[in-house]
Amino acid sequence: SLGSMLRVVPDLLRLDAVRPLYSFVSRYFKSDKLRAVFSFEPLLIGGNPLHVPAIYAMIHLVEKTWGVHFARGGTGALIAALVKKLEELGGRVRCDSEVARIDVVGADGAPARRRTGRRTVRGVTLKDGERLQADVVVSNADYVHTYRELIDPRIRLVHSETRIAMSRASMSALIAYFGFKQEGYPPLEVRHHNILLGPRFEELLRDIFDRKVMPTDFSHYLHLPTMTDPTLAPPGHHTAYTLVPVPNLTGDIDWSVEGDKLVDRAIEDIEARGLIPKLRERIVVKSAVDPRYFRDALNTHAGSGFGLEPVLRQTAWMRPHNKSEEFAGLYCVGQSYQPGGGTPSVMMSAKMTAREIAADLGLNHEDAAVAGA
Repeated sequence: SLGSMLRVVPDLLRLDAVRPLYSFVSRYFKSDKLRAVFSFEPLLIGGNPLHVPAIYAMIHLVEKTWGVHFARGGTGALIAALVKKLEELGGRVRCDSEVARIDVVGADGAPARRRTGRRTVRGVTLKDGERLQADVVVSNADYVHTYRELIDPRIRLVHSETRIAMSRASMSALIAYFGFKQEGYPPLEVRHHNILLGPRFEELLRDIFDRKVMPTDFSHYLHLPTMTDPTLAPPGHHTAYTLVPVPNLTGDIDWSVEGDKLVDRAIEDIEARGLIPKLRERIVVKSAVDPRYFRDALNTHAGSGFGLEPVLRQTAWMRPHNKSEEFAGLYCVGQSYQPGGGTPSVMMSAKMTAREIAADLGLNHEDAAVAGA
């Protein structure tokens, strides 16, 4: 809330936590490598270390104190568990049912036509024309997509076109997925999580976030879940992906050409560093996604990979709210909303949104706990 945020402002100022993170870290380290090591982590939630406030240095503390956790079976297992719980509670999942419009009515119950007066959501209309009536609608779509594409601009006031245009999208990502042979090759000397920093840091970030051009070099995150959970690949094999931070689609990059090139460069880099020797000859399956996937399949604005960038003006209370302040019955959840991106934050966002809904529906504490599940 605004009040709880204002109460911590004095502490934030005392700790210098509103200073840009990279500038903050640079006060303590002279080594360029250590400056990068202690400031790169906001990239994991789509933030530019040169722009995000130093409060995001807390990510190091959180990871050091409580560790980094992994769901056995991968993210797919986490999704399956959530679907199972939803169905146990009487819910139903419908796939391939894209929403075209959030239906909003005025005080008289007729479709809303203007910005004034009480406006309430009454369900959604799908792309195929089917209407689903509901007293509560929860959107986990991208912020810009939710308010610009799904709600008639003639009835928006708080989330005006000006405010939406001023929102700042995060970077995007190129992700190369690959499975490779292990049997017959020396044991791997890599970890489950690996950060591979390139020769530049500050200028690379400016290429990605400010200039929005394809850099000549890159850094990437190599993920090898089979180092923890061998069941994710057939015997004698590993599964992996490497994620390369790249500009979102507001830059002028032809991804139909550059995408495959960058995948090859990333795999070559892993091999050249000696992390997975002879990787190219060992690969048995490979696929990739780039910013076009985030735009076309996930409806994220400008193909951003992490929703809104967590700059100061899009952090805490200033981030889009989980309960719409404009339309009764509309709630939002996910990386574009409070508290932000990353699996832990998105799970927190779900709890926050469930509590808001439970409170508005007058559910008791036990019911609210069920809603939170």
